Amino acid sequence: MLKMRIRTRLLRTGLAALLAAGGLVTSQSLTAHAAENPYERGPAPTQSSIEASRGSYVVSQTSVSALSVSGFGGGTIYYPSSTADGTFGAVAVSPGYTAYQSSIAWLGPRLASQGFVVFTIDTNTTLDQPDSRGRQLLAALDYLTQRSSVRSRIDTSRLGVMGHSMGGGGTLEAAKSRPSLQAAIPLTGWNLDKTWPEIKTPTLVVGADGDTIAPVATHSEPFYGSLPSSLDKAYLELRGATHFTPNSSNTTIAKYSISWLKRFIDNDTRYEQFLCPLPSASLTIAEYRGNCPHTP
Repeated sequence: MLKMRIRTRLLRTGLAALLAAGGLVTSQSLTAHAAENPYERGPAPTQSSIEASRGSYVVSQTSVSALSVSGFGGGTIYYPSSTADGTFGAVAVSPGYTAYQSSIAWLGPRLASQGFVVFTIDTNTTLDQPDSRGRQLLAALDYLTQRSSVRSRIDTSRLGVMGHSMGGGGTLEAAKSRPSLQAAIPLTGWNLDKTWPEIKTPTLVVGADGDTIAPVATHSEPFYGSLPSSLDKAYLELRGATHFTPNSSNTTIAKYSISWLKRFIDNDTRYEQFLCPLPSASLTIAEYRGNCPHTP
């Protein structure tokens, strides 16, 4: 992985030098660059593109009835309408305790428009605990990649999970159970288990400074701190936010979730600029931590 990242950076440095010197960049050079990462999707990102309410892809959606699946409660699949760019990475998203998929539905079109297949799910019951929600996220990914009407649009090697509250706790459970996942993002997560040294999936933990249901001191911060020090990981604490902030469209959550998913599901180093150097505290960020090992 490190060698690939170094090769990518050297290639980009070489191209930049040629351009600066007025040199000729051939089509073969550009093809070689593309071959370094065949998973890049969409145009080069900018601050405005990751903050926009919609990305460059037109999005379609399809409903999945609970009666047609097993292991979870159905949901809605959002996906890029065009197949011109080939397959995409996929993400399953779980709601929290007592909630339905409607509570996290905004993430569906927002992430899909950036080049992902996104499955916002309902759980078997609204009272399901994090371990159950973790299993249901994995069942949803299995359905998505094996039985769904969009399975041919998905690269089964590039999958991730997200979730709110107990769904965030379930996100950690899913990543623990399936190390092959490429990205995990618990949003104001809740779980009685505070330690996750087993996780091998790059994880972005999102907490809220005003969360009284899953306070960061007893949930998000211990989650983050227990992840292996060698892991690609980050901790984003939202300023002026509550436990339920992830239930509404939120630019800060979106921009860093998009960047994390792009970087680790698509291995797209164009998004490193938004993750490293570590973002500074701001009007919307109370704190951001990370080890930035993906920057040589």
